[in-house]
Amino acid sequence: MNLPASQGTLMFREAGQAADVVAEQFARNQAVVRALAADLRAAPPPFVATCARGSSDHAATYGKYLFETQLGAVTASVSPSVSSVYGVRQRLQGALYLAISQSGRSPDLLRSVEDARAAGARVVAMVNDEASPLAALGDAVLPLCAGPERSVAATKSYLATLAALLQLAAHWSRDAALLASLDALPDALRSAWSVDWSPLLDGLAGADHPAVRNLFVLGRGLGLGVAQEAALKFKETCGLHAEAFSSAEVRHGPMALVGPDFPLLCFTQPDATEAGTLALADEFRRRGARVWVASQRDDLADALPLPAAPHPACAPLLGVQAFYRAVEALARRRGHNPDVPPHLNKVTETL
Repeated sequence: MNLPASQGTLMFREAGQAADVVAEQFARNQAVVRALAADLRAAPPPFVATCARGSSDHAATYGKYLFETQLGAVTASVSPSVSSVYGVRQRLQGALYLAISQSGRSPDLLRSVEDARAAGARVVAMVNDEASPLAALGDAVLPLCAGPERSVAATKSYLATLAALLQLAAHWSRDAALLASLDALPDALRSAWSVDWSPLLDGLAGADHPAVRNLFVLGRGLGLGVAQEAALKFKETCGLHAEAFSSAEVRHGPMALVGPDFPLLCFTQPDATEAGTLALADEFRRRGARVWVASQRDDLADALPLPAAPHPACAPLLGVQAFYRAVEALARRRGHNPDVPPHLNKVTETL
């Protein structure tokens, strides 16, 4: 198979643009985010609902923990099929309804948004295509500003979605430390893009060894959505069967599969969840599992380095930025073209 060089893949180039995308997005959206945040403080919603699929839904998982930890706002994921397949309108009066999509064109998402508006929700469209039907339905629109993304595997648009959620939470909460982190985030993303995760590549590159056909990706709290996104990217770009779990939930059954040589990638958070994730990693090492830990700490075994996050809520963005560079290289080493995964299209329209 004739594979492009790393710098020649769309995935590599697009993921490497994320820092500039985030900086542009923060500047462009500042006025609309401030106005939306002021409205939310003046009329607090009873809860937040998110509606998304794929990588966008993984971003919504980050949003859930972000809004719940920074604002105490209960946040739940709404299934598009409840509206599009079952035809049931949910009770969403006064809710903040975040519809997240790259294309803004999937019929099930659009039907869900129409029902949410009819039920009295306040719809915010977070979308990359500002000319999309989803943008037209939003009471407010937060453009992702990622620009064209041609690789099937979403990268910069996913990071742009995390950044948009972060900017909204910072202005809604008016937390000084969170607001200050926005200015520092683009440079931190640039640093994350340059870190060396070659131990992960070396450990997962063998295509024939049974132990590297399956792996777990662990995260917790703010980092769970990144674990979900990483597991998806392992599947679609590398042909690896990866499953994401909370480092708490993995103890409720899945850990029975973890034995000698079983691979695990752990994303740590520099917050109250870190100690539990590190303890779990140690437990798996004692079983003989192959463990890699993505962390800003430099005193850990099997560490994959990350730069210091300007705020704990920024850490997931740095982790996934470093991961994107590593997984693109891993895909090529395993003989895959990360730009064109088998059986997948860039825009998926579901009913």
